[in-house]
Formats: sequence, structure tokens, C-alpha cells
Amino acid sequence: MIRPPLTSTSRIARRANGTRAAARMVPEETPVALSYAGTTHAVMMATPSDLEDFAIGFSLTEGVIASADEIEDIAIEEAGAGIDIQIRLKDEANHRFEARRRRLAGPVGCGLCGIESIDEAMRSVASVAEAELLLSSTEISNAVRLLTKQQPMHAETGAVHAAGFYVPGEGIVAAREDVGRHNALDKLAGALARSGTSGATGIVVITSRVSVEMVQKAAQLGTGMIVAVSAPTALAIRTAEEAGMTLVALVRGDEFDIFTRPDRIQAGASADVA
Repeated sequence: MIRPPLTSTSRIARRANGTRAAARMVPEETPVALSYAGTTHAVMMATPSDLEDFAIGFSLTEGVIASADEIEDIAIEEAGAGIDIQIRLKDEANHRFEARRRRLAGPVGCGLCGIESIDEAMRSVASVAEAELLLSSTEISNAVRLLTKQQPMHAETGAVHAAGFYVPGEGIVAAREDVGRHNALDKLAGALARSGTSGATGIVVITSRVSVEMVQKAAQLGTGMIVAVSAPTALAIRTAEEAGMTLVALVRGDEFDIFTRPDRIQAGASADVA
């Protein structure tokens, strides 16, 4: 049986006014295999929710497919202590994937060994330099505030990340949560693909730090801006610069830091949603 994403557990709560037994909701963390043509490509520790979004988004942001319509079928199956997402690609996409898998196969048993694996991790980032969307300083702050309102699992547990898509004048049009920050962004990518929402129409907002993979995945969506509550890594900044992406981080109320492409952020306020 696939477990629900949240579980109630017992605890001993020690507080200033005493100690008591109490219940608390905690998120599940489940091994989720992403398999193509019957062969496991990756296993991620993830929250068992929005799994079709996860399958589509992972396939998109990892470059397995160019668009969601290259997926023929998705089957979600129990697999012992975890979940196996069986993804069947259409012929042309499957041929590309098989060629890629053969290229990355090496004589050693380590999944991240060999120069080609390093090249894969450091793959060229998609360019979003031509993205024209401009936002006000107020919209940056509001985007983070609005995402906070769409984190029901975090509100109950305090233990999951979120990724949201903010569109000026509409607010957060999609949001996904997961124990893994990459997973949350992949699930968001899948949700946008399923709804036909173009990444160029808005910005990605995340509750985690900005690592290079987060920039790569956001660029794959076609958005020109990523906004984060936490800080970026040096490589993430260099990669955002290479992609022509605006990277905003350390958003605290009305204060934030702009690390790349500040020209997309205008001073003052714009029309927004509550």
C-alpha cells in the first residue's frame, strides 16, 4: 500500500511550562524509482504525493524528454518498501534515451563515476536570456508571501520544501511540496506541463537554498527568474549568469539580494493579488 504523504506520530513535548505526551504530523520519506522501459534510471527519496507530476517534471528537467507529450504512459506501482514509477516513452524519445543511457554506461559500478557522469552533472544550462518578464520589488516579496499560504504539508510538519510558480496579476498558480527540494521543483515542472503553462509567463519561487541543479531545472522550464528564501551557492550564481537568469535570494519580507540580471526587477510596486 502506498502510504499517505503525512503520518501522525507520538512524541514527548518538553516546554517551558512542563512536559507532556502529544501527537505530531510528520512527512513520509519514501524511495521512489523512476524507471524507463522497465529499467530504473534514478531512485529519489520523496514524499509519496503528486507522483505523476514528479514523473513528468523529472523527465523534463533532466532532459529525458523535450515535452510532456513524448510520454506514452505512466504507471505507479508498489515496490517493496518503495514506489516504482514506470514511464513509457514514445518511440523517438525512447530511442534518444536508450542512446544516452548507452553513452553513460561505464565499466565501473558507481552511478556517478567517470568523466561522462561529471559532464552530465555539469551540463550546459538552457538560455533564458531573452525572457522579457519584468517584476517589481513588491511582487518579489509578495511571491514568497503567497507561496507560504500554499504549503499545507509544511504548515502541519515544518519539514518539507515547496516550489511555486508566480504569475504577475494572478499570484501563485501552482505549488508543490516534498521532503526533497529538487523533487518539489520537479513536481512543479510536471504540474505546469500538464496544465500547458509556459515557464516564460512567470517565475519559480522556492523555499530552499539555490544549488546549481535548481537553476538548471528552472532554466529548463524557460523561466527568466528564480526567487528563493535561502542563499545560493557560487556555482548556482555562475550558472544563472551563464543562462541569463535573474537570481534573487535571501528574501526576508521586503528585503532580498539580487545576484544576477537585476534589470528584470523594477523599483516600486505593481498590481498584485492578495
